[in-house]
Amino acid sequence: MQNLGHWPLADRRAITGVLTDIDDTLTTAGAITPDAFAALHALKAAGLPVITVTGRPVGWSKPFALDWPVDAIVAENGAVTLFRSAVRPEMPCISDQIARKTNTDGCRQLSKLYQQSEPVRRENFARMQQVAARVLREVPDAQLARDSAGRETDIAIDHSEFTALAGEQIAQTLQIMRSEGLQATVSSIHINGWIGQHNKLQGATWAVRELLGRDLDAERAQWLFVGDSTNDELLFEAIPNSIGVANVRRFEAQLTHPPRYVTQAERGAGFAELVAALLAG
Repeated sequence: MQNLGHWPLADRRAITGVLTDIDDTLTTAGAITPDAFAALHALKAAGLPVITVTGRPVGWSKPFALDWPVDAIVAENGAVTLFRSAVRPEMPCISDQIARKTNTDGCRQLSKLYQQSEPVRRENFARMQQVAARVLREVPDAQLARDSAGRETDIAIDHSEFTALAGEQIAQTLQIMRSEGLQATVSSIHINGWIGQHNKLQGATWAVRELLGRDLDAERAQWLFVGDSTNDELLFEAIPNSIGVANVRRFEAQLTHPPRYVTQAERGAGFAELVAALLAG
């Protein structure tokens, strides 16, 4: 990983879109900081689309999809995308929309797209609850993530947000999920498991195509991705302009494909540092 100062000016000037993780990348201690929020507004003012890609659930993501100046939130590791209805007017608004003051762009309703059909989601959900129950039985101190009520297409075990699990407990949880046929990955706070071939990279590619009409595979050099943990590794590998906020170093030994560049500051301050470097070009 090179210091962000080594990021070539020509590469910065080629950027036409931003992909970013949320937890411990945009947020600090669970909340977005003023400098990171201002950085999102600066990207919007510069005309750059921003899509966040997170392991967080749909329910948790709704208020941020409404209030943050982002084009979409790809939630649950690529399974579902939340976006303001004005982006795709032909899409129905979600029935449980949040009543909020109209945003400055005149749209206060959300729509969502899924990668799996409703019958498939329902069948998978029941199966994943069985796997979650096994994890809770067999892994000492394991607890469901507190945001689990908002999850529709995956399960999450807390390892660092409100509960501390040791490395061997995290490994045991991963082993159980994978032995049950789930995909599983570790973020900075949760262990996520799901059924399906989607992931953060595939989900980002899908969202860019569906919402922006662009081909991420063909345009990878025109996008940047910023993240902080092992569940960002597919995007670190795929996107040439991959950047880690400084706290990614806690996972450095576990990353086969680390980000190309790293900020000096951690979390939201690191994201703001990255945006300043990008827009200065």
